[in-house]
Amino acid sequence: MFEQTFNNIDDILWKEGGCSNELDYVEQTSWVLFLKYLDNLEAEREEEAELKGETYERIIDKKFRWNTWAAPKTKNGEPDHAKALTGDDLTDFVNNKLFPYLKKFKETATTPQSLEYKIGEIFGELRNKITSGYNLREILWYADALSFQSSEDKHEMSHLYEDKIRRMGNAGRNGGEYYTPRPLIRTIVRIIDPKIGETVLDPACGSAGFLCEAYAYMKQKVKSVADRETLQKKTFYGQEKKGLAYIIGIMNMILHGVNAPNILHTNTLSENMANVEQKMRKDVIIANPPFGGKERAEVQQNFPIKTSETAYLFMQYFVKLLKAGGRAGIVIKNTFLSNTDNASVMLRKELLENCDLHTILDLPSGVFTGAGVKTVVLFFEKGRPTEKIWYYQPDFGRNLGKTNPLTEDDLAEFVKLQKKKTDSEKSWTINVKDLNPETYDLSVKNPNKKTEVELRDAKTIIKEMQSLDEENRKILAKLSI
Repeated sequence: MFEQTFNNIDDILWKEGGCSNELDYVEQTSWVLFLKYLDNLEAEREEEAELKGETYERIIDKKFRWNTWAAPKTKNGEPDHAKALTGDDLTDFVNNKLFPYLKKFKETATTPQSLEYKIGEIFGELRNKITSGYNLREILWYADALSFQSSEDKHEMSHLYEDKIRRMGNAGRNGGEYYTPRPLIRTIVRIIDPKIGETVLDPACGSAGFLCEAYAYMKQKVKSVADRETLQKKTFYGQEKKGLAYIIGIMNMILHGVNAPNILHTNTLSENMANVEQKMRKDVIIANPPFGGKERAEVQQNFPIKTSETAYLFMQYFVKLLKAGGRAGIVIKNTFLSNTDNASVMLRKELLENCDLHTILDLPSGVFTGAGVKTVVLFFEKGRPTEKIWYYQPDFGRNLGKTNPLTEDDLAEFVKLQKKKTDSEKSWTINVKDLNPETYDLSVKNPNKKTEVELRDAKTIIKEMQSLDEENRKILAKLSI
């Protein structure tokens, strides 16, 4: 039922003049879903309070509640079409009353971590692009049929929402900006193995895929109400610069089961590194920072190693924000390993001296559909210098792409061998003391890979050349007769 409902909403948005691509579809679906979710959440809290003999004061005033304007019902619980706004009346209400009302929550909220603040920030960023009030009315009735009550419902909807994000990422020129393949994220999380009680940060969280997968992994370890409370409120932290990605990230975490995500709408790189305190540091950082971007000179001044490359500034931030003993799994463009500019060399040197860069996963092209880049995953632990680095270079036996995406099975051998850093035809180990101290070049050069063509020794080659020369001499001799 849920899948058909999502498809029906997409069909309406496809006909809508204000929505032109997958990004618009996800954005507009997100605000509608968020308000439906919010109404369900407030109803649950009201019922829980009643059972305890308490009173719950709703966040949203009655005039702006879902059941008042979006999906009014009769006494029998049927849709009340007579009371339901539609056409210009509906779009006027949404654009000129509802959105401005919700936007003000950012100003009145007591803390950025509160649900009220999230509401205000989301609707301060968004605008309704559904220009037809008749189309919007249809969408609202479809959305009203969706349920956020059971864990099964949330699981199905989170799956469908993830699929929308995947399609959005694949449709865009910068696919990796919104969508990192989930099999890769799940593999990174398994290697990092975050524990309940540890804090998990993604400072470039995009659609929050890393945080969602970390939550899915860690909730299997919950053994008490206190554990569940810790996961909900004190574990996952994200930061995102772009408005649409921020909104999608919050909605994605909500659908995965985190009720009030600790995601901030901010430019992480604008923070002054000198002001980082111990209480701000985290146990785990997992991220796919944007690469290829360029930061302004004033942003670069926040970092000891000056560079305009966004990913390299994030790398400095990751190292700074990790606690001693903290662990990281970072996706980065493979040119980081070998670039010869001063910033790249200095950054590799700092990473090797301050962290144990114990594992490098070298990914083939095609992992990020549409991005057209080769990437590596760096796994490191802060607090001791690197002595040895274990590399793994998979060979999937096929070209990856939209019709042949990465799977967890593709990386199963990597997970197995990584535990003991086992050398194989696809994996090998290097000693840091053998690196060139001028460049700290970490290029991927597999010494164990067997070549398909068997190399012959010099004597055999010379003998074959002499034989061919002799044949040529005889042929020329016959032609000259």
